[in-house]
Amino acid sequence: ADLQQIVTNNLLCLPRGGGGKRNGRSKKWKEMLKLPHISQCEELRRTIERDYTSLCEKQPIGRLLFRQYCDTRPELKRCIEFMDAVATYQLAPDEERRDCGLNVLDTYFNNGSAAHLPDIPLEVVAGCRERLEQSPCKELFDDCTKIVRDYLSGVPFSSYQESMYFSRFLQWKWLERQPVTKNTFRHYRVLGKGGFGEVCACQVRATGKMYACKKLEKKRVKKRKGEAMALNEKRILEKVNSSFVVSLAYAYETKDALCLVLTIMNGGDLKFHIYNMGNSGFDEQRAIFYAAEICCGLEDLHRERIVYRDLKPENILLDDRGHIRISDLGLAVQIPEGETIRGRVGTVGYMAPEVIQNESYTFSPDWWGLGCLIFEMIQGQSPFRKRKERVKREEVDRRVREDHEEYSDKFSEEAKDICRQLLAKDPKERLGCQGRGAAEVKGHPIFRNINFKRLEANMLDPPFCPDPRAVYCKDVLDIEQFSTVKGVNLDPTDDDFYHKFVTGSVSIPWQNEMIEMECFKEINIYETDGKLCSDLDVNRPNPPPKRGFFYRLFRREVCFKSGYSDDEIEEPSRL
Repeated sequence: ADLQQIVTNNLLCLPRGGGGKRNGRSKKWKEMLKLPHISQCEELRRTIERDYTSLCEKQPIGRLLFRQYCDTRPELKRCIEFMDAVATYQLAPDEERRDCGLNVLDTYFNNGSAAHLPDIPLEVVAGCRERLEQSPCKELFDDCTKIVRDYLSGVPFSSYQESMYFSRFLQWKWLERQPVTKNTFRHYRVLGKGGFGEVCACQVRATGKMYACKKLEKKRVKKRKGEAMALNEKRILEKVNSSFVVSLAYAYETKDALCLVLTIMNGGDLKFHIYNMGNSGFDEQRAIFYAAEICCGLEDLHRERIVYRDLKPENILLDDRGHIRISDLGLAVQIPEGETIRGRVGTVGYMAPEVIQNESYTFSPDWWGLGCLIFEMIQGQSPFRKRKERVKREEVDRRVREDHEEYSDKFSEEAKDICRQLLAKDPKERLGCQGRGAAEVKGHPIFRNINFKRLEANMLDPPFCPDPRAVYCKDVLDIEQFSTVKGVNLDPTDDDFYHKFVTGSVSIPWQNEMIEMECFKEINIYETDGKLCSDLDVNRPNPPPKRGFFYRLFRREVCFKSGYSDDEIEEPSRL
């Protein structure tokens, strides 16, 4: 009944990538994403860091363009095909992995077929064949791929940088670095509120991709001395590239607000699903699926030496397919290599004993938080505080330090065991804290049916798929309005903070957006009429765009209008 009352809520009115043939793109999208003439990229060519891993593996457009270059050379194409075959082997279901591995060996290492691969010693290949018969582990071909990767990152990478494919990469990088303003987006209704302002839905005009825009009101941030916290969250979001943590795609400012443009999560948060969808809690298999995805998100954060420190159901969001992402990184912090930190931060009832006691720690509070979360997902209440129980903070902290959680018959023996191990009071005894981090947690028997490689590649179906017609959150009328901030004035001393915050597009999410929304495919053409595109030809300057009579007549007036707004009027009924 609760859900029925809010089905008419906010997200229902949002476009689902609509816009007919253009999929939500502006009529002028090609003008907005026009690649510059290559002569405009010379400074970028001089200054860009020539790092193989970044340019050819991590950056999605860079990866595609390096592969397009390799396709023109048979010996390099063979290397790429081999790397792809190994990736397919790693993602194969357990029962198919052995056959898949044999296929790789037969294709690339039999009957002289390795002629185009760099020299991989025979003993390495023999070792792969032997281990495949014994135990086809995911890491079987790691030695081979390292040799191939080292080869590609040498002379082939150098010659790629002299090719038109690298020139095209520089053009995309130039485009990626163009200024971002509120006019980059269409803005839709409010979805909720954060600590410093509203969160609303928005859509990139050029591509049609939907995002959530988290607005931090400048005066509210200043009044609450939140600059360091806001900048910390922004920098951490920028650093993390994970399918299980919300991504930051853009950071820009308006006159009144700093804006973070983030992955939109239409499926609601876990707190809503645990408590507002019939009986409290989930069946164990659903809880374990979410726990596995959260474990992967924590692993990605910890790999960057980031401790999250605020794991609780309301910070875990579902997307429209039912996969989860960790959100709200305001309390996360990066720990320098070899150091520990202190800090009594988090949410009452979810903070680990070492946090409450202000002891030093690294990543242990996150594994405690996962234990609390698994317990709450199965039991339908948190381990140290009953739902809506009125109890003092000191008492909750005492229970966390001293009491042991109680298990009902909702828990299997394995579920009890993983919770007990994650909720060990002493971090030295806690699962995840004994030297191998996430690998220890993933190795628990409760995850025996989860193929983590396939999970990380988004190849497993979630146990619950949100209904696209429903909205899993509070009614928009229940979202309290922020009061006006009084007695705070913004002045030039704030500009340094804004300058650090407002950095425009974030490389990997921006490039993924161009590929996912098919803008890359439509724009990335090298020849027209059998000739090299004029934008790539250093001997043919880019012709100025043709401007009509009305453009010349009204160009002064246009300067005062917001960019690209003439075809972007939204009907009030949609808002």
